Amino acid sequence: MQWTPPLDPQQYPKLEPLLARQGRTLDWLNTDDGDPYGARNVARWSIHQVTKLVPFHYRAAVAQRPELNTWIRGLVTDAQAEQKRRGAPVASINRGPSLLLLGPTGVGKTYEAYGAIRELAVTGIVARWTVVAAADLYAQLRPRHGVDSETEFQKYSKAGILLVDDLGAGGKVSEFTEDINFRLVNYRYDHELPTLITSNVLPKELSARLGDRVASRLTEMCQRVVITGQDRRRGVAA
Repeated sequence: MQWTPPLDPQQYPKLEPLLARQGRTLDWLNTDDGDPYGARNVARWSIHQVTKLVPFHYRAAVAQRPELNTWIRGLVTDAQAEQKRRGAPVASINRGPSLLLLGPTGVGKTYEAYGAIRELAVTGIVARWTVVAAADLYAQLRPRHGVDSETEFQKYSKAGILLVDDLGAGGKVSEFTEDINFRLVNYRYDHELPTLITSNVLPKELSARLGDRVASRLTEMCQRVVITGQDRRRGVAA
C-alpha cells in the first residue's frame, strides 16, 4: 500500500461527518503511525483515490439514508473477516451484496450514491471503485473502429465494486442496451460482486424497462431502497 501524506481538509470537504460515523476524527486520520497497511493510511489513500472519481458537484456528498450506512457496515465486516481468514495485510472488498436506489428524477439518488462512496473511503478498507453512468456505458460499448468492446465491457463487469448511475433512463430499452444490462448484471450476480445502482424506474416497471431477466436478478441480488420527494434541482433553480 502506497504511503499517503496527511490530507488537507480544505481539499476534501465534509470529511468530519464521514469520520464521525466511524467514531473517528481528522486527528486520527492524519496521524502517521508508520504502518502503510494500517487503517489510517489506507483511509487517506482511499479518500485521495475516491476524490478522483467523484464529480465536482458531489464533492461534499454525505449519504443520509440509513440503508446505505448499513450496506457499508456489512461490506466492511465481510472484508475484515476475509482479511482475517486469509491473513492478508489489508482488508479489501471483493464480494458482497448490492444496493438498488430507486426514485424519480432529482430526489437525490446520485447524491446518496456518491456519499456512500466517500463514506466507504474513510473506513480504512480498500474498495476499488469503477463509476459509470448508464448512458456512458452504452456509448463506450457500442462497436467502433479501434476499440475492443469486449475488453471495455470486462472493465465494468469485473470491477471490484461498481456504481452504475441512472440505469434504465430514456424509456424502453433497445435490444443492444438490454443485452448489455443482462450481461453486466448477470456476471455480477453470478460472482456476487457488490454493485450500487441508481435508477428512476418505478419498482413495478423494472421488468418492462429493463427486461424480465435483469429485473429478476436485481430483485435477488440487491436490497431495494425507494427514495421519494420533489425534484431538488428544480427547487434550487426556482
